[in-house]
Amino acid sequence: MNETVSPARGIHGVISVPGDKSISHRYAMLGSIAEGTSNVFNFSSGADCHSTLACMKALGVSHTFTKKEGHDVLTIEGVGLHGLHRPAAVLDAGNSGSTIRMLSGILAAQSFETTIAGDESLARRPMRRIMQPLTEMGARITAKDGQFPPLEICGSPLRGIDYQLPVPSAQVKSCVLLAGLYADGETVVRENISTRDHTEIALRELGADIQLEPRLTRLRGGKQLSAKTLIVPGDLSSAAFFIIAALILPESDVILSNVGLNPTRTALLDILRSMGANIKLLHVEEANGELTGNLQVQTSRVRGGTIDGALTAAVIDEIPILAVLGAASQDGLIIRNASELRIKETDRIETIAENLRRMNVRVSTTEDGLEIPGNQRFHATEVDSHGDHRIAMAFAIAALAAEHASVIQGAEAASVSFPEFYETLRHATR
Repeated sequence: MNETVSPARGIHGVISVPGDKSISHRYAMLGSIAEGTSNVFNFSSGADCHSTLACMKALGVSHTFTKKEGHDVLTIEGVGLHGLHRPAAVLDAGNSGSTIRMLSGILAAQSFETTIAGDESLARRPMRRIMQPLTEMGARITAKDGQFPPLEICGSPLRGIDYQLPVPSAQVKSCVLLAGLYADGETVVRENISTRDHTEIALRELGADIQLEPRLTRLRGGKQLSAKTLIVPGDLSSAAFFIIAALILPESDVILSNVGLNPTRTALLDILRSMGANIKLLHVEEANGELTGNLQVQTSRVRGGTIDGALTAAVIDEIPILAVLGAASQDGLIIRNASELRIKETDRIETIAENLRRMNVRVSTTEDGLEIPGNQRFHATEVDSHGDHRIAMAFAIAALAAEHASVIQGAEAASVSFPEFYETLRHATR
């Protein structure tokens, strides 16, 4: 599907974004293996999270969507740690790396064999990072060429391990912790660089025997989780597209409502403010251990700068839209230590560079990053999402700043995380 995006002078009004994708995945999995009924408000509308739900249903977990007091509510009938059933067919993770990587931790401990696969894009993403610690815990996993989906997982009794993450990855950390729920003894995960901690917070909320320290988590296996009502904050990664649109379009003043403000995710806001972005926090509250708030964003002269080291890991999902901002900024943007982008839905370093060049924007690539000079204008053209949701949405925002309408090829990729994206964009721009 192609989407035509016309230029705009500004972005305005109050915008709600879908429920946080990362948190929705975790609530779907943990609610399924908790004891009792969990009601989840504001569950993500993205296809990836519904792939997780479909996998849990295939494992014997019942769920329904209903309306309560005007809100969409996901009700999950948890089956407990040991209530999952052997699926009748291969589990389909779709395009979701989060699904296959985190759910593998649960599947590794079951009393049955499971095969989990996904679409063509997922089949190219390496899984050795989760296979290695799970194998240390006693799991038996085979994969195509030793590392690619489909994964064939033969459930086994697991033992706790003390594991140092070799690279920053919340998905790998979560996979090990989910396996640790079933493991004999204590599972310890150590990080050199802090990554998002939604799994740890959710485990604590649902009653796991867990201890949290800076860059270290201890989890003792065997304790049942207890279902509860859960509220998913709005997805900051989805809000990022509208934040950047407001910064670069000349007549913008927008409020993003009920956005997740977990401290492990707000490096984006810190980076933007340090570059001169006019972003105000209007309201903050807490639910289920997660912070949410309203953000007001207005047109700003953003300086640009360098993103590297721990900051790159903290904003890895936002790099495509930050690259767009870099071209529009005063001084440009240098991104380093982002080699992880080469094994996302696409090689994001190359797809970002390709589409910037299509829009007549100068950019150079390195093995682990991008260098984008500032004070550039976007030329209207056709850009290609390459089936990557973040690329599709990032270049729709770039198209708003072009001189004529642009076409996003493969625009439907946005549905992976934000099915309502283009409709929301049309209503907010003028």
